[in-house]
Amino acid sequence: MTDIAPHITAFLRQRLQVERAASPHTQDTYAYAFQLLFGFASRKLRVPPSALQLEQIDGPLVLKFLEDLQSSRGNGTRTRNARLTAIKSFMHFVEHRMPSALEQIKRVLSIPYKKTDVRLVNHLTTEQCQAILDAPDPTTRLGIRDRTMLHLAVTAGLRVSELVGLHLDEVSFQSRYVDVHVRGKGRKDRLWAAAHKRSYVPGKVMRRESRQNLGRQAPGSDGSAHNYLPLSEAMSLSAGRKEPRFRVGGRMASSISRFCEGSARRYASVL
Repeated sequence: MTDIAPHITAFLRQRLQVERAASPHTQDTYAYAFQLLFGFASRKLRVPPSALQLEQIDGPLVLKFLEDLQSSRGNGTRTRNARLTAIKSFMHFVEHRMPSALEQIKRVLSIPYKKTDVRLVNHLTTEQCQAILDAPDPTTRLGIRDRTMLHLAVTAGLRVSELVGLHLDEVSFQSRYVDVHVRGKGRKDRLWAAAHKRSYVPGKVMRRESRQNLGRQAPGSDGSAHNYLPLSEAMSLSAGRKEPRFRVGGRMASSISRFCEGSARRYASVL
Protein backbone atom coordinates (compact mmCIF):
# COMPACT_ATOMS: atom_id res chain seq x y z
CA MET A 1 0.00 0.00 0.00
CA THR A 2 1.23 3.49 -0.90
CA ASP A 3 0.36 6.71 0.92
CA ILE A 4 -1.32 9.15 -1.43
CA ALA A 5 -0.24 12.24 0.58
CA PRO A 6 3.27 12.73 -0.90
CA HIS A 7 1.99 12.20 -4.44
CA ILE A 8 -0.85 14.73 -4.19
CA THR A 9 1.54 17.23 -2.56
CA ALA A 10 4.02 16.84 -5.41
CA PHE A 11 1.22 17.13 -7.95
CA LEU A 12 -0.20 20.37 -6.55
CA ARG A 13 3.07 22.09 -5.65
CA GLN A 14 5.48 20.79 -8.29
CA ARG A 15 3.47 19.58 -11.27
CA LEU A 16 0.91 22.38 -11.46
CA GLN A 17 2.89 25.34 -10.13
CA VAL A 18 6.37 24.69 -11.53
CA GLU A 19 6.15 22.28 -14.45
CA ARG A 20 2.81 23.32 -15.93
CA ALA A 21 2.75 26.94 -14.66
CA ALA A 22 -0.99 26.63 -14.12
CA SER A 23 -2.94 29.75 -13.23
CA PRO A 24 -3.97 30.30 -9.59
CA HIS A 25 -7.59 29.64 -10.56
CA THR A 26 -6.66 26.25 -12.04
CA GLN A 27 -4.64 25.35 -8.96
CA ASP A 28 -7.52 26.25 -6.67
CA THR A 29 -9.99 24.29 -8.81
CA TYR A 30 -7.83 21.16 -8.80
CA ALA A 31 -7.16 21.42 -5.05
CA TYR A 32 -10.88 21.78 -4.34
CA ALA A 33 -11.64 18.75 -6.51
CA PHE A 34 -9.29 16.59 -4.43
CA GLN A 35 -10.68 18.06 -1.23
CA LEU A 36 -14.10 16.76 -2.28
CA LEU A 37 -12.70 13.43 -3.47
CA PHE A 38 -10.73 12.74 -0.28
CA GLY A 39 -13.66 13.77 1.88
CA PHE A 40 -15.92 11.36 0.01
CA ALA A 41 -13.36 8.53 0.20
CA SER A 42 -12.83 9.18 3.90
CA ARG A 43 -16.53 8.75 4.60
CA LYS A 44 -16.84 5.65 2.44
CA LEU A 45 -13.71 3.88 3.71
CA ARG A 46 -13.97 5.19 7.30
CA VAL A 47 -10.40 6.44 7.40
CA PRO A 48 -9.03 9.99 7.81
CA PRO A 49 -7.90 11.72 4.61
CA SER A 50 -4.27 11.63 5.73
CA ALA A 51 -4.42 7.82 5.90
CA LEU A 52 -5.77 7.26 2.39
CA GLN A 53 -3.80 4.96 0.14
CA LEU A 54 -3.26 5.36 -3.57
CA GLU A 55 -4.63 1.88 -4.25
CA GLN A 56 -7.95 2.89 -2.66
CA ILE A 57 -8.63 5.57 -5.27
CA ASP A 58 -9.72 3.12 -7.94
CA GLY A 59 -12.25 3.22 -10.77
CA PRO A 60 -15.35 2.17 -8.79
CA LEU A 61 -14.64 4.72 -6.04
CA VAL A 62 -14.17 7.51 -8.56
CA LEU A 63 -17.44 6.59 -10.32
CA LYS A 64 -19.31 6.68 -7.00
CA PHE A 65 -17.74 10.04 -6.25
CA LEU A 66 -18.89 11.47 -9.58
CA GLU A 67 -22.40 10.14 -9.01
CA ASP A 68 -22.45 11.68 -5.54
CA LEU A 69 -21.52 15.06 -6.98
CA GLN A 70 -24.65 15.13 -9.11
CA SER A 71 -27.05 13.40 -6.73
CA SER A 72 -26.07 14.78 -3.31
CA ARG A 73 -24.41 18.08 -4.16
CA GLY A 74 -26.60 18.89 -7.17
CA ASN A 75 -23.67 19.63 -9.47
CA GLY A 76 -24.22 19.74 -13.21
CA THR A 77 -22.51 17.79 -15.95
CA ARG A 78 -19.90 20.47 -16.58
CA THR A 79 -18.83 20.47 -12.93
CA ARG A 80 -18.72 16.68 -12.92
CA ASN A 81 -16.46 16.68 -15.98
CA ALA A 82 -14.22 19.35 -14.42
CA ARG A 83 -13.68 17.19 -11.32
CA LEU A 84 -12.94 14.17 -13.52
CA THR A 85 -10.37 16.22 -15.47
CA ALA A 86 -8.50 16.98 -12.25
CA ILE A 87 -8.50 13.32 -11.24
CA LYS A 88 -7.27 12.16 -14.64
CA SER A 89 -4.52 14.76 -14.64
CA PHE A 90 -3.34 13.43 -11.29
CA MET A 91 -3.42 9.85 -12.57
CA HIS A 92 -1.30 10.81 -15.59
CA PHE A 93 1.18 12.29 -13.14
CA VAL A 94 1.22 9.20 -10.89
CA GLU A 95 1.62 6.66 -13.68
CA HIS A 96 5.22 7.81 -14.17
CA ARG A 97 5.95 7.55 -10.44
CA MET A 98 4.16 4.30 -9.58
CA PRO A 99 4.46 1.69 -12.37
CA SER A 100 2.93 -0.90 -10.04
CA ALA A 101 -0.42 0.93 -10.17
CA LEU A 102 -0.70 1.11 -13.95
CA GLU A 103 -3.68 -1.25 -14.12
CA GLN A 104 -5.60 0.77 -11.54
CA ILE A 105 -4.66 4.05 -13.26
CA LYS A 106 -5.76 2.71 -16.63
CA ARG A 107 -9.24 1.98 -15.26
CA VAL A 108 -9.60 5.48 -13.86
CA LEU A 109 -8.42 7.04 -17.11
CA SER A 110 -11.00 5.01 -19.04
CA ILE A 111 -13.92 6.71 -17.25
CA PRO A 112 -15.69 8.71 -19.98
CA TYR A 113 -16.84 12.30 -19.85
CA LYS A 114 -20.54 13.02 -20.02
CA LYS A 115 -21.81 14.96 -23.00
CA THR A 116 -23.20 18.41 -22.31
CA ASP A 117 -25.63 20.64 -24.16
CA VAL A 118 -24.38 23.98 -25.43
CA ARG A 119 -26.60 26.70 -24.02
CA LEU A 120 -27.79 29.44 -26.34
CA VAL A 121 -26.79 32.82 -24.92
CA ASN A 122 -29.27 35.58 -25.69
CA HIS A 123 -27.96 39.04 -26.50
CA LEU A 124 -29.11 42.36 -25.14
CA THR A 125 -31.28 44.57 -27.29
CA THR A 126 -30.61 48.24 -27.91
CA GLU A 127 -33.21 49.25 -25.33
CA GLN A 128 -31.71 46.94 -22.72
CA CYS A 129 -28.21 48.29 -23.38
CA GLN A 130 -29.43 51.87 -23.07
CA ALA A 131 -31.33 51.05 -19.87
CA ILE A 132 -28.15 49.66 -18.32
CA LEU A 133 -26.14 52.72 -19.36
CA ASP A 134 -28.83 55.08 -18.01
CA ALA A 135 -29.06 53.31 -14.63
CA PRO A 136 -26.24 55.21 -12.84
CA ASP A 137 -26.93 58.75 -11.67
CA PRO A 138 -24.60 61.06 -13.66
CA THR A 139 -25.04 63.85 -11.10
CA THR A 140 -22.88 62.02 -8.57
CA ARG A 141 -19.23 61.03 -8.60
CA LEU A 142 -20.00 57.34 -8.14
CA GLY A 143 -22.61 57.54 -10.87
CA ILE A 144 -20.04 58.93 -13.31
CA ARG A 145 -17.65 56.13 -12.36
CA ASP A 146 -20.31 53.44 -12.75
CA ARG A 147 -21.51 54.79 -16.10
CA THR A 148 -17.96 54.87 -17.43
CA MET A 149 -17.40 51.27 -16.32
CA LEU A 150 -20.65 50.18 -17.95
CA HIS A 151 -19.71 51.95 -21.19
CA LEU A 152 -16.44 50.05 -21.26
CA ALA A 153 -18.07 46.73 -20.38
CA VAL A 154 -20.77 47.04 -23.04
CA THR A 155 -18.58 48.31 -25.86
CA ALA A 156 -15.70 45.89 -25.20
CA GLY A 157 -17.86 42.90 -24.20
CA LEU A 158 -15.94 42.42 -20.95
CA ARG A 159 -16.71 39.81 -18.35
CA VAL A 160 -17.35 41.10 -14.84
CA SER A 161 -14.04 39.62 -13.65
CA GLU A 162 -12.22 41.31 -16.55
CA LEU A 163 -13.81 44.67 -15.79
CA VAL A 164 -13.16 44.76 -12.04
CA GLY A 165 -9.65 43.36 -12.52
CA LEU A 166 -8.59 46.10 -14.93
CA HIS A 167 -5.62 48.19 -13.72
CA LEU A 168 -4.82 51.79 -14.62
CA ASP A 169 -1.49 50.82 -16.18
CA GLU A 170 -3.36 48.51 -18.56
CA VAL A 171 -5.09 51.47 -20.24
CA SER A 172 -2.90 53.42 -22.66
CA PHE A 173 -3.67 56.85 -24.14
CA GLN A 174 -0.41 57.13 -26.10
CA SER A 175 -1.68 56.21 -29.58
CA ARG A 176 -4.59 57.46 -31.66
CA TYR A 177 -6.89 54.97 -29.98
CA VAL A 178 -7.31 54.09 -26.33
CA ASP A 179 -5.67 50.69 -25.96
CA VAL A 180 -7.01 48.46 -23.19
CA HIS A 181 -5.11 45.34 -22.15
CA VAL A 182 -7.78 42.86 -21.07
CA ARG A 183 -6.69 39.90 -18.96
CA GLY A 184 -9.16 37.25 -20.09
CA LYS A 185 -10.25 33.98 -18.58
CA GLY A 186 -7.74 31.16 -18.84
CA ARG A 187 -4.85 33.62 -19.32
CA LYS A 188 -6.17 34.50 -22.77
CA ASP A 189 -5.20 38.15 -22.82
CA ARG A 190 -6.29 40.46 -25.62
CA LEU A 191 -5.89 44.08 -26.66
CA TRP A 192 -9.00 46.13 -27.29
CA ALA A 193 -8.77 49.44 -29.17
CA ALA A 194 -11.48 51.94 -28.27
CA ALA A 195 -12.70 54.75 -30.49
CA HIS A 196 -10.77 57.98 -30.96
CA LYS A 197 -9.49 58.94 -27.55
CA ARG A 198 -10.90 62.48 -27.69
CA SER A 199 -14.40 61.06 -28.05
CA TYR A 200 -13.83 58.20 -25.62
CA VAL A 201 -12.57 60.12 -22.59
CA PRO A 202 -15.34 60.17 -19.96
CA GLY A 203 -15.24 63.96 -20.09
CA LYS A 204 -16.86 63.69 -23.53
CA VAL A 205 -19.51 61.35 -22.20
CA MET A 206 -20.09 63.16 -18.91
CA ARG A 207 -19.96 66.91 -19.58
CA ARG A 208 -20.60 69.78 -17.19
CA GLU A 209 -21.39 72.31 -19.87
CA SER A 210 -24.64 71.99 -21.79
CA ARG A 211 -24.84 71.25 -25.50
CA GLN A 212 -27.80 72.53 -27.47
CA ASN A 213 -27.89 69.74 -30.04
CA LEU A 214 -26.12 66.68 -28.65
CA GLY A 215 -26.40 67.37 -24.95
CA ARG A 216 -28.97 65.44 -23.00
CA GLN A 217 -29.80 66.57 -19.48
CA ALA A 218 -29.60 64.01 -16.73
CA PRO A 219 -33.03 62.82 -15.56
CA GLY A 220 -34.28 64.79 -12.58
CA SER A 221 -31.50 67.39 -12.69
CA ASP A 222 -31.97 71.15 -12.54
CA GLY A 223 -29.81 71.90 -15.57
CA SER A 224 -26.66 72.83 -13.64
CA ALA A 225 -25.62 69.23 -13.00
CA HIS A 226 -23.72 66.94 -15.33
CA ASN A 227 -25.12 66.55 -18.80
CA TYR A 228 -24.27 63.38 -20.60
CA LEU A 229 -24.27 62.01 -24.10
CA PRO A 230 -25.49 58.62 -25.27
CA LEU A 231 -22.76 56.23 -26.33
CA SER A 232 -23.40 56.44 -30.06
CA GLU A 233 -23.21 60.26 -30.02
CA ALA A 234 -20.15 60.37 -27.78
CA MET A 235 -18.26 57.93 -29.97
CA SER A 236 -18.80 60.10 -33.05
CA LEU A 237 -18.36 63.47 -31.34
CA SER A 238 -14.85 64.26 -32.55
CA ALA A 239 -14.78 62.05 -35.63
CA GLY A 240 -17.33 64.21 -37.46
CA ARG A 241 -19.05 61.21 -39.04
CA LYS A 242 -22.69 61.22 -40.00
CA GLU A 243 -23.07 57.68 -38.75
CA PRO A 244 -21.61 56.80 -35.33
CA ARG A 245 -18.79 54.29 -35.54
CA PHE A 246 -16.57 52.70 -32.97
CA ARG A 247 -14.04 49.89 -32.85
CA VAL A 248 -14.89 46.58 -31.20
CA GLY A 249 -12.20 43.92 -30.88
CA GLY A 250 -10.37 45.12 -33.98
CA ARG A 251 -13.50 45.35 -36.13
CA MET A 252 -15.67 48.36 -36.90
CA ALA A 253 -19.36 48.40 -35.98
CA SER A 254 -21.57 51.00 -37.59
CA SER A 255 -23.79 51.73 -34.59
CA ILE A 256 -24.61 50.65 -31.08
CA SER A 257 -27.72 48.96 -32.43
CA ARG A 258 -25.76 46.67 -34.71
CA PHE A 259 -23.23 46.07 -31.99
CA CYS A 260 -25.79 45.11 -29.37
CA GLU A 261 -28.00 42.99 -31.61
CA GLY A 262 -25.43 41.48 -33.95
CA SER A 263 -22.38 40.62 -31.86
CA ALA A 264 -23.41 40.50 -28.22
CA ARG A 265 -23.16 36.81 -27.34
CA ARG A 266 -20.91 37.66 -24.43
CA TYR A 267 -23.07 40.34 -22.82
CA ALA A 268 -24.76 37.93 -20.43
CA SER A 269 -21.51 37.89 -18.43
CA VAL A 270 -21.75 41.64 -17.90
CA LEU A 271 -24.96 41.16 -15.92
